[in-house]
Amino acid sequence: MTVPRILVVGGGYVGMYAALRLQRRLRRAEARVTVVNYDSYMTYQPFLPEAAAGSIEPRHVVVPLRRMLSRCEILNGTILRVSLAEKTAEFRPHEGPERVLGFDYLVFSPGSISRVLPIPGLAERGIGFKTVEEAIHLRNHVLGKLDVAASSSDERLRRRALTFVFVGAGFAGVEALGELEDMVSDAVKYFHGLRRQDMRWFLIEATDRILPEVGPDMGRWTAEQFRRRGIDVRLHTRLLSAENGHIVLDDGEEFDAETLVWTAGVKPHPLVRYGDLPLDSRDRVLANEFLQIQGARFAFTAGDTAAIPDLTRPGEFCPPNAQHAVRQARRMADNILATIRSRPCKPYRHRNAGSVAALGLRKGVGQIYGRELRGIVAWLMHRTYHLSRMPTFNRKSRILADWTLALFFRREIVSLGALQRPREEFELAARTTTPHRPAREPVTH
Repeated sequence: MTVPRILVVGGGYVGMYAALRLQRRLRRAEARVTVVNYDSYMTYQPFLPEAAAGSIEPRHVVVPLRRMLSRCEILNGTILRVSLAEKTAEFRPHEGPERVLGFDYLVFSPGSISRVLPIPGLAERGIGFKTVEEAIHLRNHVLGKLDVAASSSDERLRRRALTFVFVGAGFAGVEALGELEDMVSDAVKYFHGLRRQDMRWFLIEATDRILPEVGPDMGRWTAEQFRRRGIDVRLHTRLLSAENGHIVLDDGEEFDAETLVWTAGVKPHPLVRYGDLPLDSRDRVLANEFLQIQGARFAFTAGDTAAIPDLTRPGEFCPPNAQHAVRQARRMADNILATIRSRPCKPYRHRNAGSVAALGLRKGVGQIYGRELRGIVAWLMHRTYHLSRMPTFNRKSRILADWTLALFFRREIVSLGALQRPREEFELAARTTTPHRPAREPVTH
């Protein structure tokens, strides 16, 4: 008897939590679970701003899939195409030949990618903020620019190095800006010749408010707090160009900046377009309230790539956030088990509890069940909630240890820029080494 295969495409919130629940609840030989993800770990994205600011060790915000899902098969590489009709997926590992994976049940959750617009210079100059690699790079980059400014007497170069632009005022942009500005304000005292007022921070947002998830009042309060910290918040403003680091805004202002962080939204992973998945006008996979892909009772989807009906708001879809993704993953796993066991599935229903955002050390804003929170209370709520949602006791303990140590020691201000170029010094040594001339062979008579 062949054991049915459950193929999980993506190891993010949805994929990892669904596989974890299946791993715990499947009976022996009832099904085998295969998880395909590009990386061998899941990144807990709400902690990326704190990792970038040095409040949390970056390795502590990722969860190793092989340790977490010890009873699942983990494959690292890329899914190229999914066929519901044939129940197959084309898989390309990082090395070696491509192959076809068959499945009996499918969890389709490849996640999202940054929504990059065709703005001149953006692809060359922009830095995203969705992965732990980007968070580490941004931290090293910002601290590296402080090194550059403190070591130069060229005023134009210093001003360019100390100008930081963030485009997009959702959670990712606001939290990243808040944490990094807080870190730099603390670090600048160790850089001779630099002052906090030398820094120029810009938050560019095309709409009329920031942090729409916490409500208009809290969004306005956040903008006011940022302006008091010296951050230039520009609403109704778009980035027109960033060629060669020259920033051009549609309100007429132009200036140079070495740092451009792009957090202006996400879009479903391009994989959705390769195969026979039913899509809506925004390239989201169409699904019903049971999280089943339309027309395929054996295939399930959730998270950023899915259009899931919100039963608490008829006619609307569930927002693509971590709060829904984790709960959808659990319901999805239970519905897969129900399908395998020929039992009825249950619909997904969850009323949004609210949102909280951290704006730096001991600074936060939020709205929970209609109640507005601000300052240290919101900041503590943010840390408590996300610590409780962080997978594994191991990671919870490490993050808690990081926070505890931060009460007694200052944040590190070391820029490890060489992480992006680890072989540069070795290659330099190889280029400058004089070839050794072998000794002349002895003359024999």
